[in-house]
Amino acid sequence: MRSGSAGRETRVARGAAGLAMLFLLAELVTRLEIVDPTYLPPASSVVVATGRVLIDPAFLGHVAATLAAWAIGLGLALTVAVPIGVILGSSWRSYLASTAAIEFLRPIPSVALIPLAILLLGRGLDMKVLLVAYASVWPILFNTIYGVREVDPLARDTGHAFGLGRAAVLWRIVLPAASPFIATGVRVSASIALILAISAELIAGGTQGLGVWMLANSQTGVPRELLYAGIVVAGLLGLALNALLETGERRLFAWHPRLRGAR
Repeated sequence: MRSGSAGRETRVARGAAGLAMLFLLAELVTRLEIVDPTYLPPASSVVVATGRVLIDPAFLGHVAATLAAWAIGLGLALTVAVPIGVILGSSWRSYLASTAAIEFLRPIPSVALIPLAILLLGRGLDMKVLLVAYASVWPILFNTIYGVREVDPLARDTGHAFGLGRAAVLWRIVLPAASPFIATGVRVSASIALILAISAELIAGGTQGLGVWMLANSQTGVPRELLYAGIVVAGLLGLALNALLETGERRLFAWHPRLRGAR
């Protein structure tokens, strides 16, 4: 327990030191005019601009719109991927039958689907949700399949010996045992979902979203510090969401051998 806590504290300290070094390097690059300050404003001014936008209600409304698309799309991907992953992980026949379709769809870049999504759904929330769900479904699906296959056959046999049917074994034994793997897939997909939500807003435009805000401000001649502030906020969102999901994963699945040392 203590070693795990000490390990987390060490990682946090190293991460903070890395951010401080990055900040100092960015500040020096601009102050020494290694890069034209017109294109790369000082890091200190970007931090000030970030603080300003974080108390701007209009900006926070754009951030909320992006997070709504992120959450709905990720939830939809979870709803679709987990049942399919359980089925494919439990049945080799089903997996082999679906391999061709999966390997055809999976390599298609989600960004390449933006024009099609605009034609089908317009430029609103539905379009972003569809793209986020499509991009997010794959890590969850494959982690679910892997997690189901890792379930101890003895646990399955024990369930059958106590009179549980196939569906009951999947629900009461297989799915709980595979949950830590599914959670890892969700955490990986969360970052992908945020990238897709902002990318869709930047490319397709619309009325609300962090990407829409950055696109609009890039065309109105606002100080460049504000544009970089939008990028910083996007990075902070990704960092916060990953930390939140990682903490939840450690607490919910502390019983799993892979996570015992991380408590």
